[in-house]
Amino acid sequence: MSAGVRHGIVVVPEHRWAQAAPRWAAAEELGFSHAWTYDHLVWGGLPNAPVFAFAPTLALASTVTSTIGLGVFVASPNYRHPYVLARDAITLDDASGGRFLLGIGTGGDLDSRIIGEDLPLKQRVDRFHEFTGLLDRLLTDDHVDHDGEFYATRDARTLPEPVRSRVPLVVAGNGPRSVALAARLGDAWATYGGKGDTVDEWFGHLDGLVARFDDACAQAGRGSLDRYLLLDSSPRYALESVELYAEMTGRAAELGFTDVVTHWPRPESPYAGSEGVLEAAAEAVVRRAPSP
Repeated sequence: MSAGVRHGIVVVPEHRWAQAAPRWAAAEELGFSHAWTYDHLVWGGLPNAPVFAFAPTLALASTVTSTIGLGVFVASPNYRHPYVLARDAITLDDASGGRFLLGIGTGGDLDSRIIGEDLPLKQRVDRFHEFTGLLDRLLTDDHVDHDGEFYATRDARTLPEPVRSRVPLVVAGNGPRSVALAARLGDAWATYGGKGDTVDEWFGHLDGLVARFDDACAQAGRGSLDRYLLLDSSPRYALESVELYAEMTGRAAELGFTDVVTHWPRPESPYAGSEGVLEAAAEAVVRRAPSP
């Protein structure tokens, strides 16, 4: 059942490049369709760990890979103007030969607090909507004028054009407004999934999110869009075993997800696991997936 799903993997940006480079190369060799990294000042999952910036990391990753998609999961308005992010996106798309995937989301509370920001959730979501709409224009048009509540541009030039006609915009969201935004402006939807104390409960809640996205797509008059599911926000790490990974990807496929994403195993939590299991899962499940 999971054979029709594409597989992705997150390389947490905690290692110096000499140590990280082999992982990016191996992700391609193992058959993954896309590889991702985070965009944080400090990641709440490892608050005492180093964090490297996503754009230089992905530019470097493009030099040790040739076919795999390279993405950020996810960039946010917390400390970035959409015009600056559009410049990064166009540059990364050029460096990778058209392989860059631009994931965007509202952003984490920790990052915003670190830079002294204290916006209520509604205002942060309002900002994300304006951010996404302007970013969508900047990735498509030239000479962009915008005067909004949070952002402004004056005759913003967007040359050079992307390698492709458009850098894919993967919009993350779980709440009604963000899911509707993904359906309206995104090239794909990403979600960290449901809630629950067990995998079954988690997938049960996820079923409701999928229905919400289906309704939003119908209201927006959009056809079928790619759907990315971050498996490891469930109560269990997907690469705990080959069997669990196969089960979870199969259930994701049944819910209509086109893509699943897991994490490179770490020696301790979060995502504590074995690279041996990763390699076995790649052989048993990932390599059966369609080509990117």
